[in-house]
Amino acid sequence: MPIKLIGIGDNGVYGLHPTYLQWIEESEVLVGGERVLSFFPHYQGETIVLKTKISKVIEDLKNQEKKIVILASGDPLFYGIGSLVSKKLPVEIYPYVSSVQLAASKFGIPWQDAFFVSVHGRPMKGLAQKIDGKKKIFLLTDEKNSPKAIAKYLLYFGITEYEAYIAENLQGNEERCRKMTIEEMAESNFSPLNVVILVQTKPSPKWTLGIKDEEFSQRKPEKGLITKKEVRVLSISSLNLHEESILWDIGTCTGSVAIEAGKIARYGAVYAIEKNKEDLKNCLENQRKFRVDLTTVCGKAPEGLDSFPDPDAIFIGGTGGNMEKLLEVCCVRLKPDGRIVLNAATIENLVEAMNLFKQFRFDTNVTQVQIARSKPILSMTRFTPLNPVFIITAKRKEETNE
Repeated sequence: MPIKLIGIGDNGVYGLHPTYLQWIEESEVLVGGERVLSFFPHYQGETIVLKTKISKVIEDLKNQEKKIVILASGDPLFYGIGSLVSKKLPVEIYPYVSSVQLAASKFGIPWQDAFFVSVHGRPMKGLAQKIDGKKKIFLLTDEKNSPKAIAKYLLYFGITEYEAYIAENLQGNEERCRKMTIEEMAESNFSPLNVVILVQTKPSPKWTLGIKDEEFSQRKPEKGLITKKEVRVLSISSLNLHEESILWDIGTCTGSVAIEAGKIARYGAVYAIEKNKEDLKNCLENQRKFRVDLTTVCGKAPEGLDSFPDPDAIFIGGTGGNMEKLLEVCCVRLKPDGRIVLNAATIENLVEAMNLFKQFRFDTNVTQVQIARSKPILSMTRFTPLNPVFIITAKRKEETNE
């Protein structure tokens, strides 16, 4: 007998179809969170509260031969329990109006073109690049990642070109809907049950691939500790990134590669490590300016890489004189079909890297990049050369189709 999964609103039994109420009354087991179960204080059967170890509770329902109804807030398949239940149990799903639909209707905001993101029970890390430039954003929150916390996060990254609409306790006795600025949202308090809508009021700043070197904060007076724009673009293209890539940037310095890569892998994550504290400060400043929320660590690789998840791609801008140990760790941890891109400025480092990749059974491809930029001289133009760089792209032998 299929289990019935019924969506319910904050107005409780008053929003349910009479047929759904009959199914609940006739059921022998009623499952749900404390809040939705509280709408049925006189229920005669067994109740199971979904609080912790939800997967195990759902799994245990397989062995039940009783009539079971599971209650969920709103639409169970919209960031709800529906996807988990439908994978594990034979279930019929009867959705209620989602909190997003209710919030949109309260403010008269069309939502067919909106970008949806949930920070309910999820870390806020990486939110900046996910939402940057989106014209209309719906955010599902929780007590920790509240509208106030979200507003402070947005202000940190300079994301202020939005009006905020916050709907609280929808269809409940304490329903409240407010419109405010991001600054006002950072100073206000909210009910734990809410939906946040951000609507763009002016264009967001835009940066295309190949941000000018001078746009990045760099160490002064020793400028130049940055992967130059032309080399950066070629290196990033060699990493073969996609939207959900996990990238390591080793020797991130100003963070120029990590930041541009983070804009490509906006639904993935970038983990950067840098041994110099002053350079790391510049990296953090650049993250804020370009709205890319990286995970950054101060340390000398390979120490510190243990805390990073296995990567789809690795960029190595500097080895710190410890190339063998570093490449060994990188070659072991790299995911299947992944790539390592190493930039070498000297012939000695090129030779050492090539030999080590061969030792670790990686195939390599090398591009020598020699760039010259135009520079005015009186009424004429001359070219100023940049230092040549070797871009080494490596991948496992067994994965090479050449």
